[in-house]
Amino acid sequence: MPETISPSFTFVKAGVFYFSRRIPKSLQHHYTSPRIVHSLRTRCARIAKARARRAADQLDEYWYHLKSHDTQLPGQHMLSKVASLPRVDTPSPAHVASQSSSVTLSEAVDIYLRLKGNGKAKTFHTMARRSCGYVLDICGDKPLNTYTKKDANTFRDALLGRDLTGSTMSRIFGTVRAVTNFAASEMGLEFTNPFAKVYFDREAGVSKRQPVSQDALLKIAEGCLEHDDERRWLIALIADTGLRLAEATGILREDIKTDTDGAMHVVIQPHPWRSLKTKGSERIVPLEGQSRWAAERILAHASNSPFAFPSYNHGETTNANSASAALNKWIKTLTGETITMHGFRHALRDRLRAVECPSDIVDQIGGWQTDGVGQSYGSGYPLGVTRKWIKSIA
Repeated sequence: MPETISPSFTFVKAGVFYFSRRIPKSLQHHYTSPRIVHSLRTRCARIAKARARRAADQLDEYWYHLKSHDTQLPGQHMLSKVASLPRVDTPSPAHVASQSSSVTLSEAVDIYLRLKGNGKAKTFHTMARRSCGYVLDICGDKPLNTYTKKDANTFRDALLGRDLTGSTMSRIFGTVRAVTNFAASEMGLEFTNPFAKVYFDREAGVSKRQPVSQDALLKIAEGCLEHDDERRWLIALIADTGLRLAEATGILREDIKTDTDGAMHVVIQPHPWRSLKTKGSERIVPLEGQSRWAAERILAHASNSPFAFPSYNHGETTNANSASAALNKWIKTLTGETITMHGFRHALRDRLRAVECPSDIVDQIGGWQTDGVGQSYGSGYPLGVTRKWIKSIA
């Protein structure tokens, strides 16, 4: 439905949809106004339509009970004073209004992505819709405050039936909790999330990622020097920096900087085609060893593309998944080991531990979250300090 057309029982004021319905004349003596009007708290016509329809249905039900209660029964004047008419349990108008302001799960996803999804990668949107889509398929689309612990357990059991790993289930439940908590907070709902504290084995089917061994690092370095092409530059860039694969594949040539003293570093910052995992992922990383070699080869290679790795940046988003599959396959052929690109991050942390690098410096180099309020103060360690530790392992 076009945004310019107001759904039934609604009007638009300052871009926000409002519910409006005239009270039947026979029931107006129950109210202080002849019309019910309240904000639907949305600018989206589709969401407004669903909320207005729900409010109208609840009012129809309430008004039916009011009319039944007001109806004069035959012989009512003959009832004794102590007798009472049969009790009719009717919801109060305030209860109707509060219920109409609830939000369904499908609406919650729209709210979450509209407010939190701006500038986020496509995978962020896909994960939210896919995870909550599982709930919709299994438990139905209901107002958030009507989901129960039984629904959450049914959802868990259905996921277990799909033989998902514990880590995958953790991501799905985490996304559902994030969406529902955020939407409930935005709508001002009192909400005890039934999808919290649901038990399942979070280690089921999970294999621990192993860091790249020193022998494998040497073989990979030799292979990169021998092949000397875009794929091998990407591997070498990550090997001595611990960059996430998506971070590395999405950088521009201009993100690689040469200092006045000839030293080099790379600026990791969000781009429209590639967001960063966390705010702490935004950082400056020194380039030494294999990573410096890769940076020099990237800048020396004549290219019309602004991207350091144009093969993985054809469209609107960086295709890190495509890079991962191809690079992992080559590394296994070279080393005979099953090594993932993420293993270089694990290896970097172990290599820095081996030279007794302080953990907060390790966190800054790798873009890991550092615990403690004090860590959020200041600008972090200067480039010269982080370079010293990278040099010690490169």
